[in-house]
Amino acid sequence: MARLDVNRSGEMEVFARVFELGGFSAAARALRMTPSAISKLVGRLETRLGARLVNRSTRTLQFTAEGRLFYERSIRLLADMDEVERSVAEAEIPKGKIRVSANIPVGRQLMLPIVPAFLEAYPKLSLEISLTDQVIDLLEQRTDVALRSGPLKSSQLIARKLGAARMIIVGSPGYFARYGIPKTPDELTQHNRLGFNYARATKGWPLMDKGVQRTIPPSGNVQVSDGDALRALAISGVGLVRLASFIVRDDVAANRLVPILEKFNPGDIDELHAVYLGQGGLLPIRIRVFLEFLAQHIKIGEGRPSREADNHPPRRSKISGSKPPD
Repeated sequence: MARLDVNRSGEMEVFARVFELGGFSAAARALRMTPSAISKLVGRLETRLGARLVNRSTRTLQFTAEGRLFYERSIRLLADMDEVERSVAEAEIPKGKIRVSANIPVGRQLMLPIVPAFLEAYPKLSLEISLTDQVIDLLEQRTDVALRSGPLKSSQLIARKLGAARMIIVGSPGYFARYGIPKTPDELTQHNRLGFNYARATKGWPLMDKGVQRTIPPSGNVQVSDGDALRALAISGVGLVRLASFIVRDDVAANRLVPILEKFNPGDIDELHAVYLGQGGLLPIRIRVFLEFLAQHIKIGEGRPSREADNHPPRRSKISGSKPPD
């Protein structure tokens, strides 16, 4: 008989019960089997092994040396099998550390606020979070998941889209009070347009002007490395910035920043993805639950801003003839 056709672990369990309870009848009651079925099973086991395990008499069973050896080895194997099954079952409980990288605005405004709820839902997980606007090598930096906004370059990484947000131009009421509100793309060129100090996929600020898209490059007196810094500079009145709407949505709602030139906005969006190594299509459960949690809880609005400087000019009177700093 082929070994695959034999339930060897089942035979071991039955024989162990016979040995421990001292008879076929007692083992049959414990296993809800008949004594004859137990006897036949032990007989088949002895035939397959080519060794007598039990010496039978009308009243008692005597276990041979081979029978005792088979019992001792069987209970060890059965214990090992239980441990293997328990280990696999416990592996399905999310636990361990997840290393996450995100750019600064995404990390601060979208990911960090949901961390408490995630850790409460998965108490056996821990997070190691790195906020940087550098595009890191996940394998080299031993990172599990990276949150990236903007266009994705071709790579071996797998990407899961988490949302998208409109790009908008904003400035502070204080800035507009000093330098006025640009009403057209041509007027925008006279203002302090703050930008990034690294190359971007979009070289400038695209605007639709009389049905034609034109691009106005940022050429302000400050360049920075991340969107959160641009936001802070805009709030302080240094200049105008163009950012994804989710970065400034709270500031727009609180009137710290005001969108402008919305009727010239081409409607381009900034997409947010979670990227990770595919690992042959198989992901540890800790990574799977983290990705699902991100997809369910990260919210990026795509609607038009609630305020526009074109329709809601700042209440302060602007200074006539003032120009922004060069």
